[in-house]
Amino acid sequence: MASELFSVYLKLLVLYGPFFVLSCFIGMSRGYTLKERKRLAWKVATGAFIASVLLYLFGKYIFSVFGITIDAFRIGAGSVLFISALGMAQGKTAMQPDNVQQDVAIVPLTIPLTVGPGTIGAMLLMGAGQPLWSDKLVTVFAIALACLTVGLVLYLSNQFERLLGEQGLQIVSRLMGLFVCALAAQIIFTGIKNYLVP
Repeated sequence: MASELFSVYLKLLVLYGPFFVLSCFIGMSRGYTLKERKRLAWKVATGAFIASVLLYLFGKYIFSVFGITIDAFRIGAGSVLFISALGMAQGKTAMQPDNVQQDVAIVPLTIPLTVGPGTIGAMLLMGAGQPLWSDKLVTVFAIALACLTVGLVLYLSNQFERLLGEQGLQIVSRLMGLFVCALAAQIIFTGIKNYLVP
């Protein structure tokens, strides 16, 4: 059971990509106090946990009830991600500071950066492929551990920021913005291709 838990935990950690999320987190939380940034880190981790568990346990029902396909979700999530990434690439914050904490915590930091289309697809497949509740409990615990790890990495963002320095952060933020723009475009194109060609 411990080896199965560790195996699922590692897979989820790769899907969440905590250090990729960290670079976006640092860029989008510029100007935050240490307390606000730490609170935001746990909001992202909590949001990722809730979204992942809901998708894992009920995703196939949610998508079928609303008639949403994973490819339609890819197109929508990719569009949101592209808009946020464009601001990062231009050296701008994604949203205005007065509203930024609630908005950035859920969109885009939790969805689609931490829990992206790939993670959503994996959660849906895992949920469908594990009918036994004993397997489901192991996976839910692995999700909790992986989200805790993501939260811890984001919680230590100030230490990473000090390590990189102001100029280093600007370079990383803009490079990541370009990379995330390309990633968003790939997500959108994959969604369109799969939607048009069954």
